[in-house]
Amino acid sequence: MRLSFSAVALFAALATPAIAEDSFPATLAGHAVLPALSLVAPPADAPADAWISGKFTGASRNEVPMSVMGNVGKRYGGHDTGIALPFIGQPVQGMSGFAMNRAEDGSFYVLTDNGFGSKRNSPDALLFFHKMAPDFEAGMVERKETIFLHDPDRKVPFRIAYEGTDSRYLTGADFDLESLQVLGDTVWIGDEFGPYLIKADLTGRVLEVVQTVLDGKVLTSPDTAGVFVPAEAGKDYQVQRSGGYEGMALQPGRNLLWAMLEKPILLESGATEGNFLRVMLFDPARGDWTGDSLKFALSEGATAIGDFNFIDETRALVIERDNGEGDVALGCAEGATDLSGCYPHPAKVKNVVLIDTTDVDEDGFVRRIGHIDLMNIADPDGLALDGLKPAEGPFTFPFFTIEDVVRVDETHIMVANDNNLPFSGGREIGKAAHNEFILLSVPELLSAE
Repeated sequence: MRLSFSAVALFAALATPAIAEDSFPATLAGHAVLPALSLVAPPADAPADAWISGKFTGASRNEVPMSVMGNVGKRYGGHDTGIALPFIGQPVQGMSGFAMNRAEDGSFYVLTDNGFGSKRNSPDALLFFHKMAPDFEAGMVERKETIFLHDPDRKVPFRIAYEGTDSRYLTGADFDLESLQVLGDTVWIGDEFGPYLIKADLTGRVLEVVQTVLDGKVLTSPDTAGVFVPAEAGKDYQVQRSGGYEGMALQPGRNLLWAMLEKPILLESGATEGNFLRVMLFDPARGDWTGDSLKFALSEGATAIGDFNFIDETRALVIERDNGEGDVALGCAEGATDLSGCYPHPAKVKNVVLIDTTDVDEDGFVRRIGHIDLMNIADPDGLALDGLKPAEGPFTFPFFTIEDVVRVDETHIMVANDNNLPFSGGREIGKAAHNEFILLSVPELLSAE
């Protein structure tokens, strides 16, 4: 029997379990900022092209530094962000993943994403991760080291942007890095384009690139090497654009990687499976997929996830979000035509969800234990930094993309945003969002079972 598009969508919706879970409080325990316009010099042996980044974010090449103002885009009100492209050097922006394990000096491994948002506009954006140390007393984040990904051994199975160079540094035209884990002296990175898993050493040297396999079949996206336009959604590729690995958790004890897609995958009809995300298990010791997978159900209004990290051997945190940006208090009135002083799509669903990976129902859905609401954070001690808090009400984290969460200790987690420099705001209209790191006291969430 052939189902219509609407019937397939209805069946998929019915296959997604209803969500009823506890909501736990969150209290601000620290607030630190890495300024939006934070730049790093490319390596000495990188191509000269990498010294000016963001040259291809417009309709044509532009090599005049700081000449084109960043803008959030028409959907989000068309507000300028106060920071212009191209940049001299490489932007540190785009915090898109925390590793669970820390560096020997106690700093956190933090990943930067592909640069400016797509393969087309990011061929001069180098790919790298960092060691960072937030200082919540000083309200600052120290970038201690930046490690650039490079492929001198030609492990990447397709032509890279800097193919003809000796150093072969990777760029945002090659991969979109969104999740990071460090296991011993090995780095594992989840990519959105392939989607691929990238294995590297702690110097950033690529050791292997792994294709994604689900139910015995290789998954591809519109940005996978070898998928050419015209391509039919669901038949030629199953992973939505910008729907690859957004979160990849490392399970303590078993040392398995749990790789979660950002968006629902596509059926052959072109419709999505439903309002849930696939999670595939990979065994680094064997260098292969285990064949196991499960499903994470999104709550109502959520469209994607931002990060995924275990807090012990069985429970893990997942950031889920909508596509909104900015506080609801500054949302545009219905039917407003002047959007210069308001947010047409304010942030509403920004949750950190606790799941139990040992509790999976007969349909493959992992149990959601509960969540905290990042749009409702108590700040009784006034720890929010000046200029970065609402005029009244609770502290909020009203960013489009919130892509970093990690357990700090038995009662605290740390969360950070991807500021999409220079294309996202959220905290203040007309101003680019900073990279904000918040320390949250959430003892009830972390002790829930």
